[in-house]
Amino acid sequence: MDDRLKRPRAAAFAILGLAVLSSIPVSGAMPVLLLIVAVLGFALVDSVRQRVEAPEYAIVASWMFAQVVIAFAVVMTGGIDSHAAFWLAIPVVTLPARFGIRGLAAGVLFTASLLLVVTLVIPAGDPAPDAYKTIYLVAALMAVAVLSTALMRSDLDHRTDAVIDGLTGMLNRRALAQRLDELAAQARISALPVSVIVADLDHFKQVNDLHGHAVGDAVLVDVAYRLRKELRAFDLAYRLGGEEFLVVLPGADAHDGVVIAERLREAVAAEPIAGLDITMSFGVAGSHGAVFDHERVLAAADAALYEAKAAGRDRVAIGGVRRDSADLALA
Repeated sequence: MDDRLKRPRAAAFAILGLAVLSSIPVSGAMPVLLLIVAVLGFALVDSVRQRVEAPEYAIVASWMFAQVVIAFAVVMTGGIDSHAAFWLAIPVVTLPARFGIRGLAAGVLFTASLLLVVTLVIPAGDPAPDAYKTIYLVAALMAVAVLSTALMRSDLDHRTDAVIDGLTGMLNRRALAQRLDELAAQARISALPVSVIVADLDHFKQVNDLHGHAVGDAVLVDVAYRLRKELRAFDLAYRLGGEEFLVVLPGADAHDGVVIAERLREAVAAEPIAGLDITMSFGVAGSHGAVFDHERVLAAADAALYEAKAAGRDRVAIGGVRRDSADLALA
């Protein structure tokens, strides 16, 4: 997170620095000295952070140093009458993402202490004219916008990384776990079946061993594309890891799943991928009526996949899910 904030933080402080420089006619040459100290201080902390075994301490020091620099700006521009006092809230915006709740509490306490000292204890310089105060407020708004945008993008990236496979762009196993319970609830309401297709590339280990992992990755990417291309808009495709894929078909029973799996098998085998003839084996299973017991359905699809592998690969097999009395009552 600190690396992600490095450039936005530098941009935010550049904005504040320009605002401080604009007050030179009122504050004299001190703002220039303040900027020099700030630049040198950040460079020193960043250098130390990259060399020490506990970089979190350097990150904390960097954050505290930023607040101290802003505090000096408050003193130079009027103390308690300075609109630069609002700037002390800007670094606080980054605290929850970098340090957690306890770090946020400690940072707020440190900032409040600084604010009390620079507004009530240290003698302040002459307040800046109203025109400069407007500049300070605009600079604060721009700095908060820069940091907030970086934090928002970081949050979106983390959420995406959590559920999207980085290589193929398909949903991953974590996304599947979140979706299965939702599908079970939907099945209880709609009484529609749900089928799953478990797919595995045939002899994929040989592809990696003989042609290298770069070729193997190219095969996975192309296979993922062909699978998605053959599916309906509301079907869900996942890469579970390695060469294993899974497709969830809401509203489709096992026999519908076999038809779709056969279409997927043909799409993969239709043309060479990375100059290689690639095939896949598929196992299909489906739920009955209003009961979607995903553990049993997935287990049945896995068993069917093993049957397809044992029967010679490059084929589709269907697995059965045992129906107990509860299933029959709801079917």
